[in-house]
Amino acid sequence: MKKTVFTGAATAIVTPLTDGGIDYDAFGRLIEWQVNEGIDGIVVCGTTGESSTLTDDEHKGAIEYAVKKVAGRVPVIAGTGSNDTAYAVELTQHACKVGVDGVLLVTPYYNKATQKGLVKMFSTIADKSTAPVILYNVPSRTGVNIEAKTVLELSEHPNISGIKEASGNITQVADIAALTKGSIDIYSGNDDQTVPIMSLGGKGCISVLSNLLPKETSLMCKLALEGNYTEAAKMQLEFLPLVHALFSEVNPIPVKSAMAKMGFCEEYLRLPLTVMEQEHKKVLFDEMQKIGIKI
Repeated sequence: MKKTVFTGAATAIVTPLTDGGIDYDAFGRLIEWQVNEGIDGIVVCGTTGESSTLTDDEHKGAIEYAVKKVAGRVPVIAGTGSNDTAYAVELTQHACKVGVDGVLLVTPYYNKATQKGLVKMFSTIADKSTAPVILYNVPSRTGVNIEAKTVLELSEHPNISGIKEASGNITQVADIAALTKGSIDIYSGNDDQTVPIMSLGGKGCISVLSNLLPKETSLMCKLALEGNYTEAAKMQLEFLPLVHALFSEVNPIPVKSAMAKMGFCEEYLRLPLTVMEQEHKKVLFDEMQKIGIKI
């Protein structure tokens, strides 16, 4: 049996940055708060963590710091994907060396790939990983989709244990669930689809929302895992206006604004990302207050 990396909600955590680099003090406070609030996992150096503009040393350093700070209390999953297979292998092996519980591999961007290329790339990286692999399908960002039949083929690899599905296509998620029959764990990668995906057999979510609401996002997933979809759906719908506000500009622009407003980090992003527009901020902060977030 393959190892399930986590069930429930894992936060795709922001990386607190300043003009001098990663603010590790802020990062530590944020990680500690997430764990104390009952989050089920931490995903470091993903899209929300601005992995694409971290230096090599920052990327590796953030992964190592997160593992040490969490200290085994919850699983730590490291984003180690790249459109350069050799570099993805290097990052993956470093993450495994410092003790991550899983790695998250995004589909190759810009150079893209055929389905055959995806199988070869992911299999090559998984062969070199000592931690379980979670695939990350986000075609809106990368320009390439992992088709359901390809997921089935990849699920046969002993070290590929999960997929973060952020295609937005519920039919595709259903096709993956139907074809794989539980041979790969499915996680929602879109905060507006967590409960629907879990109703199809998903094990949880990798969430932006849980940066702000770790306890509540975890509870929503727990209810779904228990089969209480009525209450889970109520929470999903209650959070929906806030989720829309968190994606009113390109992620992680809004969540960085939200976390800065909550006092966890500076509102600092690296170009080409820019600070959130004031009109969108107002809506975001209003929705945060409606939910009961103190700002």
